[in-house]
Amino acid sequence: MPEINFTDRELDVMAVLWEHGGATVADVREHLSDELAYTTVLTVLRTLEEKGYVAHEPTEGRAYRYRPLVARKAAGASALKRVVGKLFAGRPELLLTELVS
Repeated sequence: MPEINFTDRELDVMAVLWEHGGATVADVREHLSDELAYTTVLTVLRTLEEKGYVAHEPTEGRAYRYRPLVARKAAGASALKRVVGKLFAGRPELLLTELVS
């Protein structure tokens, strides 16, 4: 499985898409905790699309609806693998020990 890597802002946007199955830029803005400009959200979505993590399709109006191409579970598995590799020397048992303690 290729590594899936999101910035914090991209992860915020992806969380909205995963929760709702897809959304327009305006919908994403509405569901984010930070108040971001329309163009900022659009830029993040375009970046995610360039990375192959989302796709867009036209809606009835001028807006596009963006949908996730990467499952939340796959993104979580990739992030966990990265954490284990970088923080726990690639040893999952060290992560488990840390979680238990």
